[in-house]
Amino acid sequence: MVKNLLNLFFPKVCYACRNLLVDQEIYICTDCRHNLPVTNCHFNNDDTVKKVLYGRVKLENATALLQFQKKGMVQHLLHGLKYKGFENIGVFLGKWLGEELKTIEAYGNIDAVVPVPLHKRKLRKRGYNQVEKFGLEIAKALDVEYIDTVLTKTTSTKTQVFKKRIARWNNNNEVFSITNHSTIVNKHILLVDDIITTGATIEVCSNELLKADNVKISLATMAIA
Repeated sequence: MVKNLLNLFFPKVCYACRNLLVDQEIYICTDCRHNLPVTNCHFNNDDTVKKVLYGRVKLENATALLQFQKKGMVQHLLHGLKYKGFENIGVFLGKWLGEELKTIEAYGNIDAVVPVPLHKRKLRKRGYNQVEKFGLEIAKALDVEYIDTVLTKTTSTKTQVFKKRIARWNNNNEVFSITNHSTIVNKHILLVDDIITTGATIEVCSNELLKADNVKISLATMAIA
């Protein structure tokens, strides 16, 4: 009875198309789920994501769940996640990718999941790190630690998702620092972020993590542009 009343006054809608969800659908409707542009990089030994960082960072493995297209469904989802408070999009994508990664041998020796952090000013304004629930779900699926105390963002920058690629590269002045080195010594880290474009953010974060002794890094993102 209470559930029916809640659905009447606060109907659940698809985060992608905003149509009403039916009883068995969660967060995203079946049609949108099947139409999302998946990369299948981790299933096909596709090194597309890895190539973005080629010659800049040594990655053990790298994947992105979805292909980002301007004005496409993935952009709509990431916009809702980052700016409209739809944190359950991160839950949905994290569960999806986590369930896939746990079946792949290459990701079987991950020791911890580390998210790309937000600057404290942006975190206060937004109220959450859009990568957190994505990373937590992957950590849960892989049965490993989720460590969000090792990387700190020390500069605040405007979002770069919608800038042209060259402009993003030239204007990237993000600075991160590593703390609590001992928490990741001798660990294989899965670094997680929402989207990879030029790879500049991932490069800076990875180089900070590699300052700890005997660290290996893999990468998983929601999308690749």
